[in-house]
Amino acid sequence: MARRSIGIIMNGVTGRMGYRQHLVRSILAIREQGGLTLADGTVVWPEPILVGRDEEKLKTLAERHGLDRWTTDLDAALADPGAEIYFDAQLTQVREESLKAAMNAGKHIYTEKPTAESLEGALDLVRLARAAGVKNGVVQDKLFLPGLLKLKRLVDGGFFGRILSVRGEFGYWVFEGDWQQAQRPSWNYRAQDGGGIVLDMFPHWQYVLEQTFAPIRSVYAHTATHIPERRDERGTAYPATADDAAYGIFELDCGIVAQVNSSWTVRVDRDELVEFQVDGTEGSAVAGLRNCRFQHRAATPKPVWNPDLAATEPFREQWQQVPDNTEFDNGFKAQWELFLAHVVADEPFRHDLAEGAKGVQLAELALESARLGRRVEVPPLGI
Repeated sequence: MARRSIGIIMNGVTGRMGYRQHLVRSILAIREQGGLTLADGTVVWPEPILVGRDEEKLKTLAERHGLDRWTTDLDAALADPGAEIYFDAQLTQVREESLKAAMNAGKHIYTEKPTAESLEGALDLVRLARAAGVKNGVVQDKLFLPGLLKLKRLVDGGFFGRILSVRGEFGYWVFEGDWQQAQRPSWNYRAQDGGGIVLDMFPHWQYVLEQTFAPIRSVYAHTATHIPERRDERGTAYPATADDAAYGIFELDCGIVAQVNSSWTVRVDRDELVEFQVDGTEGSAVAGLRNCRFQHRAATPKPVWNPDLAATEPFREQWQQVPDNTEFDNGFKAQWELFLAHVVADEPFRHDLAEGAKGVQLAELALESARLGRRVEVPPLGI
């Protein structure tokens, strides 16, 4: 059995997402399972090279996981001929230039989103990747969540009939940092540092809506900074200049209307931190991170509005669960495996920089809609 080692420069692994999901639960998990076995029997063995700005943090992470390759010198890592892939989980502000440097060095790239702070920057990356002839991918992890995979199964099976609407609720309460420490980094709440829930979450909603249902034709968004002052990691007060909540309405092809609320200032009264309800002529479903429940037309109850009487129907008990029918792996790991197969064996991979640019476009148009106070059409990218 042939074994193919592949060096992966991992920039930004000292951050929460880069460390937990990409290093530990993806790359190290692939190593723990003995590598990734391709269709021809070749075993791909990822060799991570940790890159970041904090030498002490990198050294600690490397020692914790028995890794011996780490550096604070990105240029030196990019000069390594054994490093074939560059991965970026840095702050959005510095991502674009690092991706360009990696592609100019001939590396295939895989990156978190948003790929850039502006649509023009995202399109520049697409053009450079094509000119450099490098393979490229963007993390679109929510497509690989068990709940959304089950929902896609219903869509592909024609369960809904004609889909009418999608309603999404995402968010939770992020503490302000005064009497309890915040669960998210302070830069998320500073526009000047690339923060804001629109730039963070609307790229997700773009690929979820388009790849699960239909392309987005227009967006209307209202944004808010509900909490104007927060405290940073050192306990110092700072003005929150970025949006911490966004309320969006999207028109999709086929007349589907989607509404998605995104908020870091909402207390959770849902089964999961994100849920999507889909209603169609033949049935409805509610999908979260892991579960998906459905109700067919024939099993739909007939409630009657009467505010003078207490509701007695057990509405939530009137739904059925979509069965697992398979084992679901970590979504980040599943996409990493697809990308590694794409690089090594030229297996198909649709989640490229052009797809990532669509997410940046939607975020940019949503912010424009919020400024103008009106609906904005989503034009084709033309790339």
